[in-house]
Amino acid sequence: MSLLQGAKVLQTLEEALRKSLPASIKVYGTVFHIRQGNPFKLKVLVDKWPDFNTLVVRPQEQDMIDDLDHYTNTYQIYSKDPQNCQEFLGSPEVVNWKQHLQIQSSQPSLNDIIENLAATESFKLRRTQCVLYATSETAKKPAPSLMDTQTLSPSGGKPKPTNQEMFKLSSLDVTHAALVNKFWSFGGNEKSQRFIERCIQAFPSSCLLGPKGTPVSWSLMDQTGEMQMAGTLPEYRHHGLITYVVYVQGQTMDRLGFPIYAHVDNNNKAMQKMSHNLHHIPIPGGWNQWNCVPL
Repeated sequence: MSLLQGAKVLQTLEEALRKSLPASIKVYGTVFHIRQGNPFKLKVLVDKWPDFNTLVVRPQEQDMIDDLDHYTNTYQIYSKDPQNCQEFLGSPEVVNWKQHLQIQSSQPSLNDIIENLAATESFKLRRTQCVLYATSETAKKPAPSLMDTQTLSPSGGKPKPTNQEMFKLSSLDVTHAALVNKFWSFGGNEKSQRFIERCIQAFPSSCLLGPKGTPVSWSLMDQTGEMQMAGTLPEYRHHGLITYVVYVQGQTMDRLGFPIYAHVDNNNKAMQKMSHNLHHIPIPGGWNQWNCVPL
């Protein structure tokens, strides 16, 4: 096992992961963040270097002090070799299977590996699969063939303008975390709110403030570079506000050089339509998350 550190090594890794997009997009986005200052204090582990087979990005041990906090105890994984991956993840130096944790990857093939580990390491497993979208700019660079099968929306990939007298474009403040947490499908608890606060403090966000000066629609990003936790207050839905906010957030991220991608629930047809209108491309393999709870 090797711990990768230093600007030059991480740049080399980022370049290697870019060639493996979109399968590596979760770890690629996370390594990109690490190189931008590493606000979540993550570390990168590989089975060997430079010809690695499996890569895991995870928090430092001193930050994983709450055994029940799977929002913090999150691992991003990319692997070229299933057998090597299972051996690597089975090491207690790599994954602490005694904690509540979650694993994220755009490789659905990891499911068999994680199911095998559930049996040997004794944990209960719940898998979530969603549609994974990337902007056409993010998708066509590493995988131009993805664009060949797409019928792009006639919208031109841009949202309708908003009423600037009623809605003011802004960014989220940490005091808005409770609101975001209330409407986040994976949130709604104290630990998720703490995670949202960290994301707001560390990364760019976008929102529209309504007549009362509070957010009515918003989008932010997490430590993997993914646009996350987007939402709109129920009374302001069906007016294209979230489309505008996600578009603005994507522009901000693009200027900073981030890959631009997000997941959408399989049943959320409205957000899938929004993604299509913004010329976001569905990525093979989708978005995969495994929640692991020790028995």
